Amino acid sequence: MITNFPDVHPVLTTGIALVTLALAALFANYVVKALLVRVLNRILSLTAYGRDPELRKHGLIERLANVMPALVISAGIALVPNLPAFVVIVVRNVSSAFMILTVAMAIGAALNIVDTVYHRRPDARLKPIKGYIQVVKIAIYVIAALLMIATLIDRSPLILLSGLGAMAAVLILVFQDTLLSLVAGIQISSTDMVRVGDWIEMPGQNADGDVIEIALHTVKVQNFDKTITTVPIRKLVTDPVKNWRGMQEAGGRRIKRAIHLDQTSIRFLTQEDQEKLARFGHLETYLKHKQAELAEWNGKLGERAKVPANTRRSTNIGTFRAYMETYLRNHPGVHQGMTIMVRQLPPQPEGLPLEIYCFTNTTAWAVYEGIQSDIFDHLLAILPEFGLRVFQNPAGSDFQGYPPGRAPSHMNGTAVAIPARAEAADL
Repeated sequence: MITNFPDVHPVLTTGIALVTLALAALFANYVVKALLVRVLNRILSLTAYGRDPELRKHGLIERLANVMPALVISAGIALVPNLPAFVVIVVRNVSSAFMILTVAMAIGAALNIVDTVYHRRPDARLKPIKGYIQVVKIAIYVIAALLMIATLIDRSPLILLSGLGAMAAVLILVFQDTLLSLVAGIQISSTDMVRVGDWIEMPGQNADGDVIEIALHTVKVQNFDKTITTVPIRKLVTDPVKNWRGMQEAGGRRIKRAIHLDQTSIRFLTQEDQEKLARFGHLETYLKHKQAELAEWNGKLGERAKVPANTRRSTNIGTFRAYMETYLRNHPGVHQGMTIMVRQLPPQPEGLPLEIYCFTNTTAWAVYEGIQSDIFDHLLAILPEFGLRVFQNPAGSDFQGYPPGRAPSHMNGTAVAIPARAEAADL
């Protein structure tokens, strides 16, 4: 009598069927990845995008290929004999949930490719889309999670969605940072506050450098010491931010620095001083017009002109200020289309500030610093030609060579007694 093998050996039959199903899934996975994926990659390699390693590293096709073995298991588990019904349902639901997860991850990889391609456009830094892509990915993953949960518990997704209304407050609390960041990102993008590549300063966040990335939750700033500061994107809306883009687009960077002059060195110019300074090319025209102006003014005074206090006379500081302005207007590194000004600031205990206010014709940091240093190198070196001195607090070396208890007279015009204790400390 011929016996029925499945009836005689049910456990062995089930085991053989499960092994066969597993082999079928592995074979399907091999066929898809070895043949289909290889063919698709070969076809895509004929295009510029297909040959791009930066795009291929996202593995979009490979992620989609993972659906095939799960699909084979989901379809074939019902053909395995002697399996309990609940086992078939669990395996099928898990396979379906895995397929949903795989598709969601494939869509995320596709969005990453879109973001990579978009950032290669010249105008991408003006309107970054990474934050929006992250929002779409979050929405896709949330939907995928709901579908996976509904599949695993074998219930309709509508049942889960109907319960979301009661969970709205909880969801808002959980995703409040994401919602705030999304609103901040929209404000930044719509008002064009910050772009990738902008130099920004945020002292409260210890950020001073170039923006290298604008994402959903954060903005990455590469500081000038090459460290990376990650700033919450909403801080760009709520905290003070200095953006140097205007300076970079204008093509000139401001120089605003003062030379502090010793006020005791300010005096009127003598005729000999004027003749010496008239040899300076930057002062030749100025002194000619100034002397003519003063001569005309003083000529109207009549007898009162015999008293020097009644007359107008040139000063060394005024002449030096005119020299500084003319020097700046002829300097090849100074932007001549922007403000050029030399002004006196209120006197201070550190002397009389004579401030330069102008712009260089470049925004490059190193070149800017070189131009600024060259200007002040020259002005500080030529200052004694006008009989002026730079203010500087006295150091220990300033007291060497003077009798004990006496300070140099050039410090304030008179000798100053120094207490013995201070004298011993300095000497």
